[in-house]
Amino acid sequence: MEKFIKIISKAIPLAIENVDTDQIIPARFLKATDKKGFGDNVFRDWRFDKNGNTNLEFSLNNDLYSGSILIAGDNFGCGSSREHAAWALVGYGFKVIVSSFFADIFKGNALNNGLLPLQVSPSFLAVLMKTVKEKPETKIEVDLENQTISLSDINVSETFEIDAYKKTCMINGYDDIDYLLSKKEMIEAFESLRN
Repeated sequence: MEKFIKIISKAIPLAIENVDTDQIIPARFLKATDKKGFGDNVFRDWRFDKNGNTNLEFSLNNDLYSGSILIAGDNFGCGSSREHAAWALVGYGFKVIVSSFFADIFKGNALNNGLLPLQVSPSFLAVLMKTVKEKPETKIEVDLENQTISLSDINVSETFEIDAYKKTCMINGYDDIDYLLSKKEMIEAFESLRN
């Protein structure tokens, strides 16, 4: 995984609540076991109509919006436990998903794939959504080390919580195995004391 310490990016608003994993990546695209290509079909049924035509009213297709941060409505990632949803979002280019609530399994899958599910208060989410919709050029700063998200244009920020272990993994670019390998010398020293 890539290291994640701080990101400054524009954002894409997705003002829809209760976005489930089947909307993030429809079940018909789950045949592959490799992470490659899932980003092409993220939000497929919202981005395109049944004939494959682009839905220009959907925010990911709106040229005004871009960036590696998705500002989503409440209860993002509900539904089935498919890890493919995190793969699809990462494959599309997102590094951060901001919402006022995440489904637990989605949250774990996101963190395991280097995608930061950043939970904020409903009031802060409303400010983010409104600001990005009105001023698409707005940049958002996410500082994982200090656990803050801010809009520098209007001097608004909020702190967020993250599991200390997952924070360490993201900052160092570790998956679970990389983390264990980083502790190899300590593990070997402990084992040598037991022999």
